[in-house]
Amino acid sequence: MPSFKGSEVMTMNIIYKIEKEQLKANLAPFKVGDTVKVHTRVVEGDKERIQLFTGIVIARRGNGLNADFTVRRISYGEGVERVFPLNSPRIAKIEVERRGEVRRAKLNYLRDRKGKQAMAVKEKSQAAKS
Repeated sequence: MPSFKGSEVMTMNIIYKIEKEQLKANLAPFKVGDTVKVHTRVVEGDKERIQLFTGIVIARRGNGLNADFTVRRISYGEGVERVFPLNSPRIAKIEVERRGEVRRAKLNYLRDRKGKQAMAVKEKSQAAKS
């Protein structure tokens, strides 16, 4: 077990406190396999607007301030993936459209699929929700 000196522990506590202040508290709980709408703030010149990105969450990684998630959708027949930092100030909100039922932590197999099968994830049944 590594032994920490007093100053190292103090530094870790300070970093933890600073990170805790920057975490978002009002995030909708979502998992891999869910279909989500990510509302992103886009700044164009001096104007700001909200842009939606809707797709299936195919991966989540990291924890705390370093957490991020990958959303995939099919746009004009082409697969588009976007990685969002979970605690970014650019994300206005995350809406869960549909709960998915998957048995994997990462859905990389969706990348090889074509057509409707590329977005095929089983919907979570009503009985499983309650």
